Amino acid sequence: MKYRHQARETEVPEPHGLGIGDLAARTGLTAKAIRLYETQGLIDPPQRTHAGYRLYPEDKIPLLTFIRQAQALDLSLKEIKDILDLHRGGEQPCTLVVGLLDQHLEHIDRHITELQSLRTTLQRARKRADQTQASPNPTVCRIIEGVTPD
Repeated sequence: MKYRHQARETEVPEPHGLGIGDLAARTGLTAKAIRLYETQGLIDPPQRTHAGYRLYPEDKIPLLTFIRQAQALDLSLKEIKDILDLHRGGEQPCTLVVGLLDQHLEHIDRHITELQSLRTTLQRARKRADQTQASPNPTVCRIIEGVTPD
């Protein structure tokens, strides 16, 4: 005699949320960037469908927008993570942000100064190129050999 036992299958509902492509489109990011933010710990890993696709809740949109805006200020992912970690820990990260912005401004000011100096040197070399006759026996090029950096 055969007994046939019917196993009850309980259907687990599919999780809800935005697919990574939809989230990327709504935040102005790429799917690759969102995956990178996940691996770097800027955003929590999302739920997955039964097929393994990522599903993000809509409340991730403001966070991803914040990350995109922070990157537009030239903040690194590590700096952004530090800001988010303070926020997640219940602290106000604005003091850290001010310090980071000041550091970036100082870096830019140094870079501008270096570029202005380079521009002056290039202008002198270019002017000398127009005014100088061929010097006897240049090693390679008289224009470059006559340059004196600031």
